[in-house]
Amino acid sequence: MTASHGASGHEAELWQAADTLRGSMDAAEYKHIVLGLIFLKYVSDSFEERRAELAADPHSDEEDPDFYRGENLFWAPAEARWARLRDAAASPGV
Repeated sequence: MTASHGASGHEAELWQAADTLRGSMDAAEYKHIVLGLIFLKYVSDSFEERRAELAADPHSDEEDPDFYRGENLFWAPAEARWARLRDAAASPGV
């Protein structure tokens, strides 16, 4: 599917961004990168939502992994959180 074949709004923008990122990389190889990033973003969003809940509770510790695991959520260490990765995306070490 291409942006001109039925995608509209955000779908078209996402498709074009994916095409740009893929460049000349083989699609079979590219899917592993994209699926990993989608999973990481999902984990990060779930983590941040729970973190906000914990920050509002004076009896919890938002940096205690058990408060996340108890809700069947992945614990995200500070160096692996989406905002940090996003901010470092242009650096060669990522």
